[in-house]
Amino acid sequence: MCACLRGGVDSCTCGWLHTREAEEVVPMQGIVCISGTNRPDNYTARALGIVVDAFRHSRIDPLVFDARTLSLAFPGHPDSGDGERLRTAIAAAPGVILATPEYHGSFCAMTKLILENLGFPSVLAGKPVALVGVAAGRIGAIKALEQLKSVCAHIGAIVVPGAVSVAGVQQVFDEQGRCTNADVEAMLRGVAPALLTFLKDYICPKHILEDMVRTSAQPWATTMS
Repeated sequence: MCACLRGGVDSCTCGWLHTREAEEVVPMQGIVCISGTNRPDNYTARALGIVVDAFRHSRIDPLVFDARTLSLAFPGHPDSGDGERLRTAIAAAPGVILATPEYHGSFCAMTKLILENLGFPSVLAGKPVALVGVAAGRIGAIKALEQLKSVCAHIGAIVVPGAVSVAGVQQVFDEQGRCTNADVEAMLRGVAPALLTFLKDYICPKHILEDMVRTSAQPWATTMS
C-alpha cells in the first residue's frame, strides 16, 4: 500500500503531489491541454503555451492538442483519426485545460467541434476541466467562458472554479509571441497549480477511498438504534 493510503486521506491531501506513491493513485502525467482554434498565428495558443510551461516547471509534461493540426469530422461523418486520438488521450487524463478565443460573443466554432468529437457520453464526463479564454475587447472572454462552462457542465465535466479571461490580448503578446504583461502571465501560470490543487483536494481523496474499499477494507459491523 502506498504511503498516502497508510496515512489516510489527510496525509495525502497535505503532500501527495510530491510523492511517487501518491502519483500511483491519480497520475499527474497525461494532463491534456487543448488550444481550441485553428486560426493561423492565434493568441489562444500563445496563452496556452504559458500554462503548458507552468506545468513543465512542475515536472509535469502535458499532452498538447493544437486545433491548427487537427482534422476533425462534423457529427455524422467518418472520423479521420484525430477524433479518436483526442478521445483516447482525454479518457486517460486526470484533468484537462481547454482554451478558446471569444468570437462574436461566444466561444469559437472549432472549440465546439472539438467538444462534438469527444463522444456521447462525452469522455469529458467526470473530468476536471480548467478554462482559459482570450479576447481582443476590454471585457475579455467573459461571455465565451460562461457559455463554455455551461456546455462543459452539461456534458458532465467538472469545471474548475476560476476560469482565466485575458482581455486586450493583441496588446499582451509581442511579435515573437512573448507575453509582455506580468500580471497576465502570472494569471495564466496560475492555471496549472489551480488544476493540480483541485485534483489534490477533490479527486485524490475520492481515489484513495475507492482504493481503501477495494483493496484494504476490513470486515466490520455496527448497530443502529
